[in-house]
Amino acid sequence: MSAPWSGVIPALMTEMKQDGALDLDATGDHVEACIEAGCTGFVMLGTLGENSSLSLDEKAAVVKTAVEAANGRAPIIAGVAEYTTCLAIEASRRMQQAGAGGLMALPTMVYEQDAREAKSHFAELASAVDLPIMIYNNRVSYKVDLKPEDFEDLSNSKNIVAVKESSHDSRRITDMINRLGDRYSIYCGVDDLALENILFGAVGWVSGMANCFPAESVELFNLAKAGRHEEALALYRWFMPLLHLDTHIKLVQYIKLANHMTGLGREYVRKPRLTLIGEERARVEAIIQNAIDTRPALRAAA
Repeated sequence: MSAPWSGVIPALMTEMKQDGALDLDATGDHVEACIEAGCTGFVMLGTLGENSSLSLDEKAAVVKTAVEAANGRAPIIAGVAEYTTCLAIEASRRMQQAGAGGLMALPTMVYEQDAREAKSHFAELASAVDLPIMIYNNRVSYKVDLKPEDFEDLSNSKNIVAVKESSHDSRRITDMINRLGDRYSIYCGVDDLALENILFGAVGWVSGMANCFPAESVELFNLAKAGRHEEALALYRWFMPLLHLDTHIKLVQYIKLANHMTGLGREYVRKPRLTLIGEERARVEAIIQNAIDTRPALRAAA
């Protein structure tokens, strides 16, 4: 089984109303806007989708909404982030029933497993479902670090086809390719390493800031892939202050505020998260507004 995804894949926000209820209509509208901008797939229910804040029924509703909005024009990948392997298998099956065409699997939540336990978790999940799986490898957030040799151990799980590389170490992509060739498709998972990761061999970008600036994200990816490096670098330098917002503990609030300011969504979140106030809000607003004010004219990258 090969990875059926490429290009710019927003890790889409789950839109909410002011009281924290799901706003499925707004979520569907956001999918449409990103497709019109050239995005080629969606990860629903990642960190930015507030996975851990939703019930299983709500997660299924979000995925179903995205599938219906995409209407076959872009694949829908469902994030799976649960407390145990059994719960992850249950959630994966529900997401498949809701129409997801793939899974982005995280290590189990709360308990910080070691690499042996994480590999066991992913292998058992893969054996229980028949969807293609992208493993989200993020040692910074989830405290387990799967290295190329660990992915070699997982290579017998044929439907584990991709890795969202978020170790914050761009050398990993080269190490993965040198050791494993094209066994796994590699995706950039850290916004402010996007250009480096694309140039080093990432076939796609699972992006946070693509929620708010989808056309610019698509342009950056296409310029890099087309070898138009000077143009890509100029766009990347404009983009970088925004991309840094994706690596903060409050990335959900920061990027939802950017969504609000660009007209692509609302800033509402579910508690215990709160919308931004005071100096922090002013600082983040200034970064976003400066990007809006200096937004470059885009040229389609051939």
